[in-house]
Parts: sequence; structure tokens; C-alpha cells
Amino acid sequence: MHRGLWVVQWFLAIFLGLASAVPKLFVPPEMLPPMPIPLPQAFITFIGVAELLGALGLVLPGLTGIRPGLTPLAAAGFVLITIGATAYQLAAGEPGNAVFAIVIGLLSAFVAYGRWRLVPHRARTERPALQIAR
Repeated sequence: MHRGLWVVQWFLAIFLGLASAVPKLFVPPEMLPPMPIPLPQAFITFIGVAELLGALGLVLPGLTGIRPGLTPLAAAGFVLITIGATAYQLAAGEPGNAVFAIVIGLLSAFVAYGRWRLVPHRARTERPALQIAR
């Protein structure tokens, strides 16, 4: 289960961080494909920042052992983002994209529950730098 969660975490982090957040943040708005329902650029930037921070929150706490409780919170945040994405895609009349958003949301919910209840990350234990020799 631990390895399966890591695979899903990395998949979500790579997809949502690189394929979704980076274009929203670094590609000029006029080069992005036209949106069926226009959204303000500030809102799109906000979503990109949330996705990028969430992608980092999926993997860094587990790798470093610092604040491991952030991983299920980041995954839960992605669930909220994908609920909004699903509603947007349905309102835009694109049910295929809505199904894709639902799948990403379900994977995020799996990570959130898995890291919260099934196999939580362990916090890094502090060891003294110098120990007394015995």
C-alpha cells in the first residue's frame, strides 16, 4: 500500500505540477488554448499557484520527514480543485474533461485517505548531533 500511494502521489505531483500549473503560471495567456467559459487571469494564476504548492505538498513532506501531515491536506486540496474543475467542465459542455477531472479527484481522495488513515508518513525523529560514547 505504501508503494502504491507513492506512485499515485508522484503521478499527481507531476501531472498537476508540470502539466497543469506550469502553463497557467509561465505561459502567456494569449498562447493558452481558448477557454469555453472565460475566467479572470488572476483566478487562473491563483489556481496555478495552488496546484504547484499542492504538488510540492504531495511529495516533499514524505521525502524530508518534515510536517508529514501536510500530504493528506495537499491531496484534500486537490479534491476541492477537481470538484471545481468538474463543475466548470460540465458547465462548459465538455463531459469528457469532466470525467478526467473526476478521476484525478478520486486519485487525490485515495492519497488523502491513504496518508491520513492507512499508511501515514512518519515524522523525522530528531537525533542529537553528538552522543556520549559509552
